[in-house]
Amino acid sequence: MKIALLASNEMLYSNQRLLEAGEERGHDMEFLNITQCYMKLDAVEPEAHYRGGALLNDLDAVITRIKPRVTFYGTALARQFESMGVYTTNSSAAITQSRDKLFSLQLMLKSGINIPTTGFANSPMDTNELIDMVGGAPLIVKLLEGTQGRGVVLAETRKAAESVINAFKTLQANLLVQKFIKEADGKDLRCFVIGGKVVASIERKAAPGEFRANLHQGGSAAVVKITAEERALAIKAAKILGLQVAGVDIIRSSAGPLLLEVNSSPGLEGIESATGKDIAGMIISSIEKKLNWKRELHVEE
Repeated sequence: MKIALLASNEMLYSNQRLLEAGEERGHDMEFLNITQCYMKLDAVEPEAHYRGGALLNDLDAVITRIKPRVTFYGTALARQFESMGVYTTNSSAAITQSRDKLFSLQLMLKSGINIPTTGFANSPMDTNELIDMVGGAPLIVKLLEGTQGRGVVLAETRKAAESVINAFKTLQANLLVQKFIKEADGKDLRCFVIGGKVVASIERKAAPGEFRANLHQGGSAAVVKITAEERALAIKAAKILGLQVAGVDIIRSSAGPLLLEVNSSPGLEGIESATGKDIAGMIISSIEKKLNWKRELHVEE
């Protein structure tokens, strides 16, 4: 098959692994830099082009790894490929839903998935009410557009919470205020979901003096055995957003597992290193399965 990887940085570990895994399985792999693609909107013959005008009309599938900063254009390209009849691992609609943290949390609650108590407001006048809403300090303040642990602040006192919230509001930033789950002890679970199955799970632990367990913030990862309830939660969360490939982050609380967020472009390095599993190969395999592709076996005479 001819498979394209739609992303921003070809040299990233995750992208290199996907290109290698596809080639190892006999596919023609092509890297497409999101910002260097352009499209022709046409009801009869929609087209997508790359760089010097190369027509992308013979692709079987596109692996969509769209980073937050290029969500608008990246999802527009994904929609274009979809209109051309090309399979996308994560659809434009699924990525758009997952990127809006507030919307995705509302979808989760609507489907009966538990999250840490969360408050959202537009005006700095509501700061004290927001703090009370989540049970007071300590609490977490999250920018809606943040990723990889950036834009997430732990406010340990009420005064600190007021300062952080008001500072973000002055910058006209949209933010969530979330209850701090102390008993999680700086740990969370990353469940990697492919095609409706949890294929690998790790427990991420925050670095000393840090509360964010993200590996990009210096956290460490280890293989973990998840419960049936946690597995079901991860699968359901990915399904609600319509994601074929997802990193589902769960926190263990005294009230049971709580969903933190769902990532539509989960990194492969941390989970492959910790588990020793070929996650990239599993993603390629899921495309083969979706498109009913069978590898040709060459038998030596």
